Amino acid sequence: MAKNSRNLPVQKPALRKIPSPAGRRRVRPLRRVAAWLAAMTRDASAGTALALWFVTAHVVLWTVILVILKGRQDVHFDIAEAYGWGQRFLFGYGKHPPLSGWIAGLWFRVFPVADWAAYALAMAVCGFGMATTWAIALKVVDRRRAFLVLVMVAVYPIFNFKGFKYNADLLQLATLPLLVLAYLHAFEKKTAWSGVALGLAAMLALMTKYWVVTMIGAIGIAALLHPQRMAFLRSPAPWVAIVTGVVAMAPHLVWLWQVDFEPFAYAGGTYTIESRRDALQIILGYLSHNAAMLAVPVGLAALALGWRPRRLPDLIRRPLDWVTRTWAREPNPGLNVSQALNVWVIQAVVAIGPPLGAWAFHIYLKTDWGISLFFLVPLALVALPWLRVQMAAPARLAAIWLVMSLVTLAAAPRIAAYTEMLNAADAEGYGSRSQLARQLTELWRQRFATRWEVVAAETEAGGPIGFYAPDHPLMLQPTDHFGSGLTSLAEAKEKGFIGVCEVGDHRFAACEAWMAANAVMAERLNITTRRIVNGAIAAPSSWRVYIVAPTR
Repeated sequence: MAKNSRNLPVQKPALRKIPSPAGRRRVRPLRRVAAWLAAMTRDASAGTALALWFVTAHVVLWTVILVILKGRQDVHFDIAEAYGWGQRFLFGYGKHPPLSGWIAGLWFRVFPVADWAAYALAMAVCGFGMATTWAIALKVVDRRRAFLVLVMVAVYPIFNFKGFKYNADLLQLATLPLLVLAYLHAFEKKTAWSGVALGLAAMLALMTKYWVVTMIGAIGIAALLHPQRMAFLRSPAPWVAIVTGVVAMAPHLVWLWQVDFEPFAYAGGTYTIESRRDALQIILGYLSHNAAMLAVPVGLAALALGWRPRRLPDLIRRPLDWVTRTWAREPNPGLNVSQALNVWVIQAVVAIGPPLGAWAFHIYLKTDWGISLFFLVPLALVALPWLRVQMAAPARLAAIWLVMSLVTLAAAPRIAAYTEMLNAADAEGYGSRSQLARQLTELWRQRFATRWEVVAAETEAGGPIGFYAPDHPLMLQPTDHFGSGLTSLAEAKEKGFIGVCEVGDHRFAACEAWMAANAVMAERLNITTRRIVNGAIAAPSSWRVYIVAPTR
């Protein structure tokens, strides 16, 4: 027996490859950073500081990027329009509730009326939404996963590239997360004070845009479908929230009554389409656009979760391992299943409900309306009970965010120049409205030596003129039946105004007819402005100008 055993071949133990000293030097710092980040996120105080510093860095870095990327353009007319609204604090502005105008008004009382301040405002809104989404995540998952959610939101294009344009749609990235956070808090505490907070949050959301009824409806459905719904409904929280919201909305409801519900008439006349087939095509575009946006954070997070440098050859041979290795056999003990159910239902309803409603009621579903409706997707995915989140995953994704941001910052000047070259003929993006605003200011002051107070023009021209003109005149829209209410025709005639009609605009004839009726004694001028693009003169913009002298 011993003799036979000696003749058996000896099986050598498998040799473990020892990494080289250089390899150890590369790997250990990364592991130390990941371990430090994991330790920071576990601590309540340090984790909060880390999240807030991350949000601040994101806001500052992407403000600089946007200033460089958009520096060759005038600000978008939505930004300029919000600035114009903020010059007078009203309870509504024609087509929209007032919150976006109020916030712009407060912001530009602190910061100068300049392009960089406009982009800083947009990024500040995004930053507030990021911080609030992180606070929501803390109510659902553990701190490490909450930080992963925060970084996923940071790489979501809505919160960086697409977040340049401050308007009511973008502001929902602040007010809707605040509404969801208030609901989760009320669902947990079930007190009257939590109901007051929920009612005020609902009021702020509705004062941003009426479209948020989709989120309010989703919250109501989540509350009614939840296994603990009776405990919540028997508490004072939901009923106090309803009363608080109605009372807080009362001044705006009075304004709606006074203007005969103009915003709803505008929406019904503008966003209703006759063909259900056309509605379906628009809905598919809406869904594909938002799916493409979401693919960025979801794909990068999957990369961070599944990345194994030492097992890269195996992962290349078996790509499904990227997915299968990120799942655990046991559910995550740090998950608050009760609150996760709320998040899953809310996100499902706001993802499915608007397309179904648009198809049923023949509504033109704009892609921008989805800006604020998918911020819970990262949390909904990270909260899946069997998802495995390794210690290094948040650090990997944070590293991806940093590289992406720094590369974009370095490439921003070339991207801006290339974009300008491609779109030099785009009058909306690269028109010279800022140049026109300064030129008209000089003409007014030469003639009357007073402050120029009113410009009569369509939003696309009048908004930027009011933003860039040193006197910041209020805008009166000649052909828009749903004006902002900032000024009136009678006030314009008393103070004098400059009327501007853009030659080639589809409303040019209507604008000219309005001027013929209301600027009979005006001085008429034809002005051409040009922007220099990469050392060459871009396509000119032509304007028909009417200068009406003040009567007082």
